Amino acid sequence: MRHRPAADERSYLFGPLGLRERAHRRAVLLGIAALIAFSTSPVFGHHLAGRADAVLLGRDHLWSLCLVALHELLAPLHIAFHVLLVLGLAYAAWDRWRGWRQLRGSLAPLAARAPSAGDAWWCAARAAELDPRRVRVVDGLPNPAFTAGWLSPLVYVASHLPRALSPGQLTAVCAHEAAHVRRRDPLRLGMLRFMARALFWIPALRRLAEDVADEAEVEADDCAARRDPLALASAILAVAGGPLGLPFDLAVGFGKPDLVDRRVRRLVGEDTPVGTHLTRRSLAGAAFVLVAVWTSGLMMAHPMPTPTEGSMSSMGMGMHCEHHRALAIEHLFCRGLWYHASGPCPHASRTSIPAATRRSA
Repeated sequence: MRHRPAADERSYLFGPLGLRERAHRRAVLLGIAALIAFSTSPVFGHHLAGRADAVLLGRDHLWSLCLVALHELLAPLHIAFHVLLVLGLAYAAWDRWRGWRQLRGSLAPLAARAPSAGDAWWCAARAAELDPRRVRVVDGLPNPAFTAGWLSPLVYVASHLPRALSPGQLTAVCAHEAAHVRRRDPLRLGMLRFMARALFWIPALRRLAEDVADEAEVEADDCAARRDPLALASAILAVAGGPLGLPFDLAVGFGKPDLVDRRVRRLVGEDTPVGTHLTRRSLAGAAFVLVAVWTSGLMMAHPMPTPTEGSMSSMGMGMHCEHHRALAIEHLFCRGLWYHASGPCPHASRTSIPAATRRSA
């Protein structure tokens, strides 16, 4: 008779711990979406904004700050973000291709087969409601079980695992991997890793992607634990450091001892903390990058004055901060507190501009 877990064995799914975990997952997904949107939209957004630059047309000063000089100073930075984005996309594509080649190269020399009807893996897959045709039993597989494949994911399991685990534990392992198959975690996590590599200049995004990978393991545990959480917890312990003796860095999902400890403890009903890979340094770096990319993007949306807009034919000098033969950094701040958009910039030549033409607060 199949063991049905009592309500208290699965209380962590619905109690305060479950609420904290769901809130953490929502926050992580919102953070990833915000970082991707806010870091990429200013890079090319102003190119697609149509006549949005008309809003800034003629506004060449913000108090004493010269927007034209700031435009010139930040133009190289804006171009650098374009280059970084292109390089990041190329690096992300290469990284995903390399991962596919490594996985294929690792599995190619190993003998893989579908489970035979009636054997341990076939029975475990059927009990876990996993199609046995999606299972591949591999001889000499160093990882006990993992799911791979974007469009048609397959579950790869070690052939020697039934000698170390009970039938209930094997079923729990298959139920865990079946959750990865149903949720298409290889595709979802692969796309997320692609974006993290593409935006490599925002380390916080990579750390959030690691959080999502951790939560994918936890959510797969939740799906499998609806059958028998204690069987899954004991299987994790057995694979991590029990009869198999596999080191942590060889088992998929077991390379992080803290995550293994969290998974086991929550499966047995303990209240465990929900951690994150984010650090203050990564958050500070993300904030700095976002400020830089948005400031440069906004300045690129500011239209530069044409030669006829900023000319004073009667004086032969520039207006709107077109500083003759001077560096933009020298002209970043005007000496007065406020200058009208149509007035001459005093940096051009304060001594040669008649006092009647100057406008200051």
